[in-house]
Amino acid sequence: MYAQSYDGSGRKIMWQEMWRQEFLDALELAPVVIVPVGSVEQHGPHCPMDVDISAPFYMAAAVARRVDEFPVIVAPPVWSGLAHYNMGFPGTISVRLETFQMLLADIVRSIHANGFERIVCLNGHGGNFGPSRAVCWELAREDIFSLHFNWWNMVSEELRAWGESDTGVGHGGEWETSVQLHLRGHMVDWQHAVRDETGTQPFSAEASFAEFAERRRDTVNNTGVMGDALAATAEKGRRIFDLACQRLEKLVREYHELPVRHYREFGSHCP
Repeated sequence: MYAQSYDGSGRKIMWQEMWRQEFLDALELAPVVIVPVGSVEQHGPHCPMDVDISAPFYMAAAVARRVDEFPVIVAPPVWSGLAHYNMGFPGTISVRLETFQMLLADIVRSIHANGFERIVCLNGHGGNFGPSRAVCWELAREDIFSLHFNWWNMVSEELRAWGESDTGVGHGGEWETSVQLHLRGHMVDWQHAVRDETGTQPFSAEASFAEFAERRRDTVNNTGVMGDALAATAEKGRRIFDLACQRLEKLVREYHELPVRHYREFGSHCP
């Protein structure tokens, strides 16, 4: 689906490209596995359907290539997500909440069953975060501890401070389009980029802590964009991408040094 990782050096970073013996060798070095999680959904008239997969995938791959001291392995991306609210536009593929959660849970279980105990689920789709976080908490009961977070959470302050128009990641707006321009400029149809700041939040700023579930976005606007794609630049995308990779690398290195967490590490009165 994306660029191949093998460069002839003998060092691989993609799970699906590795030989069985390479997994056994990796397990000797307290490896970290990153699972990119996203969706296939419309991102306005100018961006491809896989925006939410590509960003976490390329971040994971960049970090895996930077770390030489221990293996960082990139699992095959989880491309299916909870995206029913984008079904009003062509191209979106959505799965039910239960389907997504069962799929993600089984993937993490499988990685753990292979002996890998440090697992990061790096999400690129807003609709997945709540369900993914619930999977994280549920798997803890099985003594499987993993980290689940959105890539934009790593750089939330900078998104607000550096944004010319958008103060968050948006949807096909300034920041997602900027990252795409940096990673794959040829995939952005710039002549169709638009600005659409039609909001879905009916409450005032003081009451914005409460929110409804997403409604179909085609009932909110006719662009499928939430934000200002016209403010996007490849340089902005490079800057925020590099910072996210820097922080992901720091997390991965700290995670590698931590002892493996266990559910009953301190004992329990419950069976």
